[in-house]
Amino acid sequence: MTPNPHDASGASLGRFNRAADTASTEVIRTYSTSFGLATRLLGERHRQHVRNIYAMVRIADEIVDGVAAQAGLDESAQSGALASYVSETHRAMRVGYSTDLVLHAFARTARECGIGEDLTQPFFDSMAADIAAESHFTSYDAAAHERYVYGSAEVVGLMCLRVFLRDERRTDRELETLTHGARQLGAAFQNVNFLRDLADDTDRLQRGYLGDGGRLTDGDRDEWVRTITAQLDDAARSIPLLPKDSRAAVRSALALFAALTRRVAKTPASSLYEQRVRVPDPVKAMLAARSVLVTAMERSR
Repeated sequence: MTPNPHDASGASLGRFNRAADTASTEVIRTYSTSFGLATRLLGERHRQHVRNIYAMVRIADEIVDGVAAQAGLDESAQSGALASYVSETHRAMRVGYSTDLVLHAFARTARECGIGEDLTQPFFDSMAADIAAESHFTSYDAAAHERYVYGSAEVVGLMCLRVFLRDERRTDRELETLTHGARQLGAAFQNVNFLRDLADDTDRLQRGYLGDGGRLTDGDRDEWVRTITAQLDDAARSIPLLPKDSRAAVRSALALFAALTRRVAKTPASSLYEQRVRVPDPVKAMLAARSVLVTAMERSR
């Protein structure tokens, strides 16, 4: 980037950076109170970076989940919009600047924390699969489900892990445990969201992420609950290896989704096609407070 000769101090870029961070924070505020609460529990050095990641993936998700279609774009135009977003994301990551405020913020995070196309491209591949599914009902077998969840969720956990560890040193064994935990946490989040969003995914989006297109039975629900619970348990074992200023937020998010999973487990499968299960706000606050307390009692690392 060529410096502005009339702004040798870089004040203009600093102002633009702050505007970009504000834009990313507003995306979270608009779309996810739960994620917004979790990010507030992060140490200041991590907080904005994680918000920048969330904002980038949220907008991509909105392109494929109805916003572009509601704006009048057909399937081809939606694919073009996503392709343009992918291209600009990767260009911004290379040069460190974008006229798109959210992508500018994400690019700064990616460059500082070592997030590369090895993580962003699988994410965008999963988003592109959602567009391809819009013209007919699409169901995911086990292999397709695994690929989709890796790209749509596990890599996001890995992006956040790179934020948390950018100033840290860990052994190879510890890194292996942390990587597995980040992937398992992302997968658990995605799988429980598939269960709670059955009605919207099935009726509006014409997608069957959890099987062959037939309606889930209570037995199917129980099997997915066992899978999610095991993934959350795996993720929990990695939390003590995280820097202390990231643990409360990760614990809070894990506790929230564990509570959500328990509520899903008590909901008849037929009802999951009619209502979206949620955790009440007072319970969310209690889980966050408990996570902060547990983390405060741990030794620092």
